[in-house]
Amino acid sequence: MANTVLMGQYWETNSLFHRLDPRTKIVSIIFIMLSFLMLDTFISYAVATIIVLGILLLSKIPIYVFGRGLQPILFILMFTFLYHVVFTKGNVIWSWSFIEVTVEGLHNGIRFVWRIVLLILLASMLTLTTKPLTLAHGLEKLLAPLSKLNVPVEQFSLMIVIAIRFIPTILQEVDRILLAQKARGYDITALTLSKRIFAYIPILIPLLFTIIQRAEHLTYAIDARAYGNGKGRTSFKQLKFQHIDYQVGGIVIINTLVLLLLNIGGV
Repeated sequence: MANTVLMGQYWETNSLFHRLDPRTKIVSIIFIMLSFLMLDTFISYAVATIIVLGILLLSKIPIYVFGRGLQPILFILMFTFLYHVVFTKGNVIWSWSFIEVTVEGLHNGIRFVWRIVLLILLASMLTLTTKPLTLAHGLEKLLAPLSKLNVPVEQFSLMIVIAIRFIPTILQEVDRILLAQKARGYDITALTLSKRIFAYIPILIPLLFTIIQRAEHLTYAIDARAYGNGKGRTSFKQLKFQHIDYQVGGIVIINTLVLLLLNIGGV
């Protein structure tokens, strides 16, 4: 299960995105994701899809990794699609009892699912191509001006990165608990879907206990290294913008403007 989650994983390759400054990646992804939230026309969705596919190919990460990473959210995607199909009013093309399928519902369902997939694939690129410590350092540098307002930037950056990194760790614990139950003759995967949902509830207690235990060990490790509040700490690897960072930043701005113009023009 842990291998099917995109967020929190790091994939080592020698690609363009791996060499970019983490600040460039963070700002670029934020800009592109904001432009994706305003997608409204078919042409804009097609352009956004081409942009995401181009990013995935340039990252040199196997495509099957992204396909496997979308499996855990298939239920959410199906629920989102069916919700819009059933509850959107408009021109009815099929009905049964109180259920009505409309043209507008199909349109909205496809549009929202399409947008969610694009956003998830784009967001996953940040952790797949950036090491956790490098990501924390980049986030800390971006938020550095807030430190003048007494905002604990260092602690906030570390907290965000640890939270992201804990996602696959938590799923590994779920796999371990499921294997332990299977060794005792209780296989959840053999149950029906309805029973399987309720069977996961007893897992929450040992899972919560394990997460708290791991968090406590992590706290001891940070204290043992005298991390403190993180203020004034230096980094072995200094971040510096290269020419490729400025080029990628310019390309991101152009793509964002193109998507905005497509949406404003209604193309």
